[in-house]
Amino acid sequence: MKPLAGWLPGCVVIIAAFGVFIPDRAPLAHEADAPKPAVNEFYYRVKWGYFDEFMELFKKNHYPILARLKDDGVILDMYASYPASHAAESQRWDMRFTVVLADPKHTYEYMYGPELIKELYPDQEAFRKEEQRRFELLEEHMDVPMKMDDLSGWRTTPE
Repeated sequence: MKPLAGWLPGCVVIIAAFGVFIPDRAPLAHEADAPKPAVNEFYYRVKWGYFDEFMELFKKNHYPILARLKDDGVILDMYASYPASHAAESQRWDMRFTVVLADPKHTYEYMYGPELIKELYPDQEAFRKEEQRRFELLEEHMDVPMKMDDLSGWRTTPE
């Protein structure tokens, strides 16, 4: 144990000194002009007793489209969230699906066209019927584009 104890203070000094001499770098021009990711949250409130059917249709008919958009780089990441407890009926939602888009212009645009739907779902009649059923199961659906705040200008110490 003695040799390790002799190394530890020297390593700490070297690491601390290295951190002091690394300059902060300003963003390069192409980084500053690059689109910043945008976040959309999709809230779903499903009719009581139909959540499993809704999820089966969501995973079958909507998630593959989103997965393709992620593969194509339109979507950077996505998450499904569910409440751990219940809320009052007027405030209840059953699933929040969060999508991180590579470019904020996609927040308000239709992100995919009929070509992708035809490619993924050759039986268009079955697809339309199942998507209609998926939306019939909803009591409410909200799309919420989120405004993300850059916290770099926030104070970290009280005045």
